[in-house]
Amino acid sequence: MCGIAGFFLPGEGSAGLSAPSKHSLTDDVHAMCAQIRHRGPDDEGIYVDQRLEDRCGLGMRRLSIIDLHLGHQPIANEDESIWVVFNGEIYNYPELRALLEGRGHRFKTNSDTETLVHLYEDEGEDGLKRLRGMFAIALWDRPRGRLLLARDRFGKKPLYLAETPRGIYFASELKSLSVLGIPGELDLEALRLYFRFNYIPDPRSPYRNVSKLPAGGWLTYDRGGNVRRGRYWTLPRAAEVAPAGLTEPQARQQICDVFDESVRLRMLADVPLGAFLSGGIDSGSVVASMARQSKQPVKTFSIGFAEAAFNELADARLVAEKYGTEHHEILVKPDSVSLVEKLVWHFDEPFGDSSAIPTYLVSEFAAQHVKVALSGDGGDELFAGYESFWAIDRLRRWDQVPLAARAALGWMADRLPYSAYGKNYLRMASRRSPVERYFELNYLPHYLGQSLFQPEWAPPADAAYLERTFADCLLPGQADIVTQALYFEATAKLTGDMLVKVDRASMAASLEVRSPMLDHKLAELAATLPHAWKMHGGKGKRILIDALGDRLPPQLLNRPKRGFSVPLELWFRGPLRDFLWDHLGSSGLASRGIVSPGFLKQLLDEHDSGRRNNTHWLWMLLMAELWLRQQEQTGRVLPGGLRRNAA
Repeated sequence: MCGIAGFFLPGEGSAGLSAPSKHSLTDDVHAMCAQIRHRGPDDEGIYVDQRLEDRCGLGMRRLSIIDLHLGHQPIANEDESIWVVFNGEIYNYPELRALLEGRGHRFKTNSDTETLVHLYEDEGEDGLKRLRGMFAIALWDRPRGRLLLARDRFGKKPLYLAETPRGIYFASELKSLSVLGIPGELDLEALRLYFRFNYIPDPRSPYRNVSKLPAGGWLTYDRGGNVRRGRYWTLPRAAEVAPAGLTEPQARQQICDVFDESVRLRMLADVPLGAFLSGGIDSGSVVASMARQSKQPVKTFSIGFAEAAFNELADARLVAEKYGTEHHEILVKPDSVSLVEKLVWHFDEPFGDSSAIPTYLVSEFAAQHVKVALSGDGGDELFAGYESFWAIDRLRRWDQVPLAARAALGWMADRLPYSAYGKNYLRMASRRSPVERYFELNYLPHYLGQSLFQPEWAPPADAAYLERTFADCLLPGQADIVTQALYFEATAKLTGDMLVKVDRASMAASLEVRSPMLDHKLAELAATLPHAWKMHGGKGKRILIDALGDRLPPQLLNRPKRGFSVPLELWFRGPLRDFLWDHLGSSGLASRGIVSPGFLKQLLDEHDSGRRNNTHWLWMLLMAELWLRQQEQTGRVLPGGLRRNAA
């Protein structure tokens, strides 16, 4: 695991500019890597190729996991014509190495990285289909004068890129681009999307000239400035009926076999390895599989809070005791103000998912003992574990109501006061399409958006806008709404929210996190299974639980689902209260022309009094304000609507 950064500045792209010296190019790569030292504190590697027509720089910061002594990057092929830097792990690299050695390639290291250059020599971009793992890759093909960038299937590892008149720059985190002054103008449409979804969806970033390489995608940039883009994998559409000839018992056995293989592959490491254990089905299943395949006790890590509703230590302990793990747990009372500010720096862009807090805390705790931890992320998205899937399924009945009647419900909803509970359900009922209803249910409700934001900042909610924005994450045609929801959660929210949270929070603590549930072979298997096998008897993930549940303590199988969260609601009335009000009040976000100051004050007052729990929206707004202040502190000029009024 590491962070990568670099650039390709072809001769044509720098016409009229004085050619920088080799020293200055090297300094630039060093500067980019220094910004992401937390991603790889063990080692730094740099390669600079400066010829008359091509100037390419590759850099990496390494967290040493495999081949500790010889795995130094960048790594080249035999004649040093192809170089690569790489962030992540290729779990099937022993198999690929044997294949490539059989074709005559010679290896200098035992690292997974070296397989990438030889695989590229033989198969080019098509070789990406063979990779099983998580990765962001930058590969310099010197004879062709071409840079290849690629990202893993679910986007577990980040890769930002900026195309400029001089050439292309790339990095694992935005701060590596910022140090060279690249980000530039803010993308106001991306910020509007943030206010609707709590994150900025791929491929956008907060800046107009910086994008994210799509998950499962690749890009080449050659010395003529030509760009080619492609996808080597897309998630299969979730099945609505069972495949012919496949029975549920057969499917359960297949899940067990592929899941255990996925866990086994992710236990490969030359450093201490452990697992997060939250007390839920997914993390418990990962630990159970590890214990069944390990000769040594598994190291497990759990965090808890003094507030009982947020403390899952007792549930986690049940799994730890069942499998005799080397269990570590801690009751945390963090310095909440400094923690919040630290997270804003590490995420680089507005990020409103408050579960980043416990993810960072458990990563920081685990990093005291291990360098790699396995997690249970992905089970809910692939096997329909979220309660929202049931909710949207129940709302199908509104499709039978005539459009005129639904329009009348919308008219009524718009005239109810904000304080009227259930108004959002009237609005959902009035939606013309199931897709609009799904977004109304799960993201910023229309009535809240209209009341909270100034007109030019109110995020659009119509189906046409959503379909344009998420062209790769919504299925074409009249797909079943549960099928649509499953696909969106696994391709948009998982990539743009959940995996961003895990990557930034764990890398802030210099910890590698691996997600067996998100092995692409398991994901492809899950996609073949019908909804009825996943959602049954009022429970989600039913077939996953039926397949793996006998490995877990019975008490965990029927407990209510909990999110991975912290007592933020109480912190906003306690240690974070003054911090919250200072940043959202008249000298903060309320003065930027984005929100209605009066309605924002109402949200704060409601929460403070305990009348409503507005934690979700207040956290989203707080993260936006803290990020905007960070932009000001770094000297970035903000558009008028984002600049606080002089007072």
